[in-house]
Amino acid sequence: MLEMLMNPKKAERHPWELFFVGLFYASLSIILVQWIFAKDVVLSNYSGILIVTFTVMFSMPFVYYTIKFEETKIEPTSRGFFLLREHEKAVKTFLWLFVGFVVAYAFWYIAFASPNNFKAQVETFCAINKPTDIQGCATDYGIKSPGTTAYVTGGDRFFLIFTNNVFVLIFTLIFSLIFGAGVIFILAWNASVIAAAVGIFARSQLSAMPVGLAKYLIHGIPEIASYFIVALAGGIISAAVIKHEAGTDKFWEVLQDSLNLIIVALIILFFAALIEVYITPVLF
Repeated sequence: MLEMLMNPKKAERHPWELFFVGLFYASLSIILVQWIFAKDVVLSNYSGILIVTFTVMFSMPFVYYTIKFEETKIEPTSRGFFLLREHEKAVKTFLWLFVGFVVAYAFWYIAFASPNNFKAQVETFCAINKPTDIQGCATDYGIKSPGTTAYVTGGDRFFLIFTNNVFVLIFTLIFSLIFGAGVIFILAWNASVIAAAVGIFARSQLSAMPVGLAKYLIHGIPEIASYFIVALAGGIISAAVIKHEAGTDKFWEVLQDSLNLIIVALIILFFAALIEVYITPVLF
C-alpha cells in the first residue's frame, strides 16, 4: 500500500509532493522503531540504523521505478543537455524526498529529546567534526549538553571535506551499479546524519530548528543533489546492462549520458564544499 503513494510520472509533474511523502516515511519509521525496539536491550542500541532501514524499505519501490523510468528517456534523438534536463526532473523529486527525510528526522530528534535514537548518526557527526576524540564528542552531544568541538579550518578543511565527499560519490556510484535502487540507503543515511547535526545545533529547542535546517541545507542540498545525480547515472547503467547487450549503440549512448551526469555531479560537489567551508561559517 505505501509504495502506491507516488509513482515516477506523477512525481515528476509535482515533485514538491515528495516532501510530504518523505515526511511520512521518515516519521513512520521513527515511530515504529520507538514503539517496537525502544525497550529491547540489544536492538535499542542500533535504533539509528533501524530508522534508516525502515525508511529505505518504504522508499525502495519508488526509487526503483524512477530509475527504470529515467532509462526509458534515453533515445538516439535525445542527447546532451536536453537529456540532462530530462533527468533534472527526477533529481528534483529525489531532493524533495530527501528534504522531507531531514525535516522529519530533525523534528523527532528534538521532540523525543533522546539522542540515543540517533546514536550512530551522532558518532558520525563527531567523526567528521572531531576525529581525534569521537567518543568524548559523542558523550558531549549525545548524552550531556553540547560541548565544544575542534574544527579544521580553511584550505585543509576544504580538502578534507571535498575528498570525503568524492569518496562517498564514488561509493554511491559503485553501489548504484551493483543494485540501482539500493543507493537510497546511502541517501537516507546522509539525511539522518544531517538531521542529527540540526538537532545538535538546535539544542533540543524546536524554535531553533529552522535556523539549524538553513545552516546545513545551504550546502547539504547541492551536495546531496550530486549524490542523487551519480546514483541516477549508476542506476541507468545498471538498468541498461540488463536491458541491452553490451557493445550495442544503445548501450554506448547510455554510458555517454551517464558520464555526462557524473561530470555534472563532480562540479556540483566542488561548489557544495566551497559553500560549506567558506560561506556557511560566515552566515552562521
